[in-house]
Amino acid sequence: MAEQRGKSPNVIHLGTHGEDYGNWMSNPVFYMVGGLIVLAALLAGLSFAVLHIPVLGILFFVSVAGLLAILVWITWIRRQYAFDGGRIMEQVHETILSHMDYDGKGILLDVGCGSGALSIRAALTWQETKVVGIDYWAAVYNYSQTLCEKNAASEGVGNRCTFRYGDANRLDFPDESFDAVVSNYVYHNITGADKQELLMETLRVLKKGGVFALNDDMKPRMYRDMEAFAQKLREMGYEEVRLIDTAREVFGSHRRAARMMLGESRLLVGRK
Repeated sequence: MAEQRGKSPNVIHLGTHGEDYGNWMSNPVFYMVGGLIVLAALLAGLSFAVLHIPVLGILFFVSVAGLLAILVWITWIRRQYAFDGGRIMEQVHETILSHMDYDGKGILLDVGCGSGALSIRAALTWQETKVVGIDYWAAVYNYSQTLCEKNAASEGVGNRCTFRYGDANRLDFPDESFDAVVSNYVYHNITGADKQELLMETLRVLKKGGVFALNDDMKPRMYRDMEAFAQKLREMGYEEVRLIDTAREVFGSHRRAARMMLGESRLLVGRK
């Protein structure tokens, strides 16, 4: 594990001042499952009381039971990820930054900053760095630029954090603009995009000598052969390139990570 040069010596816990960092298991998932439960229950009642088709009613009743089990499961996942609960997402952020040999003297880019949690942790970790967070801010997570700015101000780093709209497919920055780049569970959400091309676009804006730590659920069907991609980066002149098994390092095992829907979690780190 790389030593964080210039890092803050204090233990960092986010969300202690009432900040809103949301949750990786978003509210719309609960709305969808809850709606399906209500619909299946209504259809079960209709099948028994009106249509008098017991087999169909039993089928819908079994569906209700299955959906209730899913609701319990995603509620457990949400609690594990919560900053005031199991703190697993906070542990993910800690792990990402801990693998960066960054002196904190420059500007760091967070691709897909969401609620600003990873950006803010980076600013708190490296007291002299400036952080730029970009995001598409899709409605599914209810995050926004305003929320990020509010969280950063509440954590005392509002003067060193800038948040703006951005598209990971085409970053609106010149080549070699940043001293460090990070990202966490973002690229797998970008439908229709080649994941390795997304990684290369992120690395495009990294300065020569800059460091990167890009974490995602790198399923082979989405990312293809990441070992080959890491070797490609080495052949291009990138240094210290390695893939870190964050499913095991953060969650403890691939089985537990899979139960929390991130079974192929991996971190790509290195220096340009």
